Amino acid sequence: MNEEKSQEILEMENIHVDHSYTADDIQVLEGLEAVRKRPGMYIGSTSGRGLHHLVWEIVDNGIDEALAGFADEVDVVIEKGDVICVTDNGRGMPVGIHEKTGISAVETIMTVLHAGGKFGGGAYKVSGGLHGVGASVVNALSEWLEVTVHQDGKQYFIRFENGGHPTAPLKVIGDSDRHGTVVRFKADPTIFTETTSYDYDVLNTRIRQLAFLNRNIRLNLRDERGEEVISNSYLYEGGIIEYVRYLNKNKTPLHEDVVYVEGLQQGILAEIAMQYNDGYMANIYSFCNNINTQEGGTHEDGFRLALTRVINNYAKNNNLLKKDETLAGDDVREGLTAIISIKHPDPQYEGQTKTKLGNSEVRKIVSNILGEQLERFFMEHPDVAKVIVDKAIVASKARLAAKKARELTRRKSALDGISSLPGKLSDCSSRNAEECEIYIVEGDSAGGSAKQGRNSRTQAILPLRGKILNVEKARMHRIFENAEIRSMITAFGCGIQDEIDLNKLRYHKIIIMTDADVDGAHICTLMLTFFYRFLRPIIEGGYVYIAQPPLYKIQKGKKIAYAYKEEEMGPLKEEFKDNYKIQRYKGLGEMDAEQLWETTMDPEHRTLKQVTISDAMEADAVFEMLMGEDVEPRRNFIQENAQYANLDI
Repeated sequence: MNEEKSQEILEMENIHVDHSYTADDIQVLEGLEAVRKRPGMYIGSTSGRGLHHLVWEIVDNGIDEALAGFADEVDVVIEKGDVICVTDNGRGMPVGIHEKTGISAVETIMTVLHAGGKFGGGAYKVSGGLHGVGASVVNALSEWLEVTVHQDGKQYFIRFENGGHPTAPLKVIGDSDRHGTVVRFKADPTIFTETTSYDYDVLNTRIRQLAFLNRNIRLNLRDERGEEVISNSYLYEGGIIEYVRYLNKNKTPLHEDVVYVEGLQQGILAEIAMQYNDGYMANIYSFCNNINTQEGGTHEDGFRLALTRVINNYAKNNNLLKKDETLAGDDVREGLTAIISIKHPDPQYEGQTKTKLGNSEVRKIVSNILGEQLERFFMEHPDVAKVIVDKAIVASKARLAAKKARELTRRKSALDGISSLPGKLSDCSSRNAEECEIYIVEGDSAGGSAKQGRNSRTQAILPLRGKILNVEKARMHRIFENAEIRSMITAFGCGIQDEIDLNKLRYHKIIIMTDADVDGAHICTLMLTFFYRFLRPIIEGGYVYIAQPPLYKIQKGKKIAYAYKEEEMGPLKEEFKDNYKIQRYKGLGEMDAEQLWETTMDPEHRTLKQVTISDAMEADAVFEMLMGEDVEPRRNFIQENAQYANLDI
């Protein structure tokens, strides 16, 4: 359990390879043409998410070099014009002529799908990315791409244009005292039609995550697009131990030291870091070869099995539990923040998205490593063990109380479900969930206007009274006893937490509609906190939206227009010229049914913001900061962002 490492583990972490990385290590499987025709198959989508995926594919190659023991630094630069430049100080791509293709290995890697050092040649023991697809996919989806290799005292260069075609063969352009690879590329705007502009925060979050997951590797990010250069540099000697501390920074830990275990079995390295806090939510994040396995998998299964087993055994052996009592998995995970990171030479994922690990042998390996070392830790730190067990026992009692309250929210059958829907719900007549939407409306006044103005065939209205419970600060039984929360759960019909079945979701648009003021924003945040903690799949599935009511109504005679943002008022005033009247809407209740329909509910004219979770860990940190017990981080956030606030005073 200590941070000293055996020689075997140090060797696995470095994953040093005995032989060289040459052109002969590159194996060719098939050609490249399909990438531009179906980019979504390779990078998920051609939206902003897919755009950023290009960066990760090149960065992953640098990380793989570091995991193999040949690099310790990767630089990512966003140059003017949204050009990406990724530099590593590894061995450099092989520059020799490839036997099967008759062209340089660099050109082979960049132009042939499934050509790389990750198909059994032995150049890498573990790797993330798309297993030899990454570099060629980035090239195929770029307007242009350049590779510079520093190797054996020389500098090599090749450029590709028009979706991956080389302008000339690889050539020596000078001498060099460096080693490594530089890849510069410009994403193709004909592929990424939505945007070719990179989000610094998205890149920064992932770069920091990679630094946490790969200790002692320095990762640098620099943005040169603006008048001032923005930059961040990350190097974590403690690795995932520091990651857990970072995730718990806005929480109150129950024990000072982060529990850390690691082990190597059957060529698979497993690392686990965990720390309990005084909160009620479990935040467990798993990774395989630096890929966030959002849906878990066998490594997470093994972790949960061992954790539940060890804590129950310790509690019973030390007479902290009665013989007939058993702590459930949810009990022992309450308030736990944990990172599970494995390095696997041949990972198998379920589905195209690599979000669930499927290797069956991993379950037992992780369970053995955690079980053995956590038992030893508890024996050596009985004070920490007792704190953890005591929290789990309190959670168990609260779970039993919550179970009774939770029964009230369950729909025993489809028929009972319809008849037991909340009394204040004005349901729609359609039973086709794909066309149905429900408006969660703040207050009875606005609810009345919404009911009158809606399309009753497809639009349901559920008015809420006041602010719902802050689930970030409440135990489970209080949450399930809350009338407003019960109303929402029952109306949605899909269940909550691990019982969610999206096939039973009664509305495919859940629209939060609150006043455009500070109170409305607070109510919206409370609802999003509840959705994130208890109904996260409905956010991930794209079912949650926020309505955008207008701030102003401007009228001259019979001519009427609405402004949804402050900056829209200037052009409207110029258009109306003079003798106009302006109404500032303080709340939805000020609008009559017709106005509410025209501005906020009519699908032809309304504006909705879809709620997404781009990074679950960052979202968790934000919700904890905004809604948790600790005041200081919230105060700092308000002070830093007050200049952007729009307040009604």
